[in-house]
Amino acid sequence: MKACCAALSAVLLSISTAAFAADYPAPKQGDWVAKDFKFHTGDVMPELKLHYTTVGEPTGQPVLVLHGTGGSGASMLTPAFAGELFGAGQPLDAAKYYIIIPDAVGHGKSSKPSDGMKTSFPKYNYDDMVEAQHRLVTEGLGVKHLRLVIGNSMGGMQTWLWGEKFPNDMDALVPMASQPTEMASRNWMLRRIMLDTIRNDPDYNGGNYTSQPRMMKYAITAYGIASIGGTLAYQQQAPTAAKADKIVDERLATPITADANDYLYQWDSSHDYNAADKLEAIEASLLLINSADDERNPPETGLTDAAMKRVKNGKLYLIPASTETRGHGTTGNAKFYTEQVRQLLQTAPQRTM
Repeated sequence: MKACCAALSAVLLSISTAAFAADYPAPKQGDWVAKDFKFHTGDVMPELKLHYTTVGEPTGQPVLVLHGTGGSGASMLTPAFAGELFGAGQPLDAAKYYIIIPDAVGHGKSSKPSDGMKTSFPKYNYDDMVEAQHRLVTEGLGVKHLRLVIGNSMGGMQTWLWGEKFPNDMDALVPMASQPTEMASRNWMLRRIMLDTIRNDPDYNGGNYTSQPRMMKYAITAYGIASIGGTLAYQQQAPTAAKADKIVDERLATPITADANDYLYQWDSSHDYNAADKLEAIEASLLLINSADDERNPPETGLTDAAMKRVKNGKLYLIPASTETRGHGTTGNAKFYTEQVRQLLQTAPQRTM
């Protein structure tokens, strides 16, 4: 499952909430406006709209779920994720938990460049997104303490920031498909090339385009194949040039529904991410879930192992690579770690403000 890929996220966004066949209560939609929101650049928006989805009742134990780049709350309501976690008897049983899934700043139905401001929209980063999420949870929904913060890919990186910026606001953290170290190496190189390709397309016209840049689909497809999917899985799916061509042709034929400015802002927001300096500040029980074949967070660098030694209540669960895993996309399928999440919630102490 590749929920963090923009192309797939766009498809997921088109699926109505009613279409989700799942053994959990129907998701509810809401909007809240953060007044005078100040970005890290110093820019202030008088009104920043934050869209969110909830599953379960406010009387349940609050759980915050954070989506990946290009996604939204809808991209977390898939059978592979919500269907494995939110149902009766599952680790995040919505009869027991109050599940909050925000659309991050610049994503989904929250405020974003394509609403009209285009490139005049303030440049945001992950710190801004987390600050907006915190204001939504505490001011908008009146939740003062979370049982769990769980996030995937971008949401995983933001989960690290939640633990550092608000160490007393949650009992447990589950960052997935992420590491707390600086955005760098192949992960940023590939992002930079993708972003530059779109910006340098004459169709982009400095953000004042009349139709989406034609090079977007090539940039997105190249980045997706290079950074998500799993080496063993790709070898199984495309063992010949003909089958490899077929996959590429199918992906290039898939319409790109993302807006170019939204897309550029979303991916560029990771540029200054670095949660490495404040790992000792994390107080909550932390379970890091990564996949051994994650192209963006390769375990062989040793960065993750070194970082985890600095997390006082931290544990790493590394999903073994196989033909069933999908590299960076593996954690979009909760069947690989449902029991690990269940055990965390059974053992993580209930903390107070």
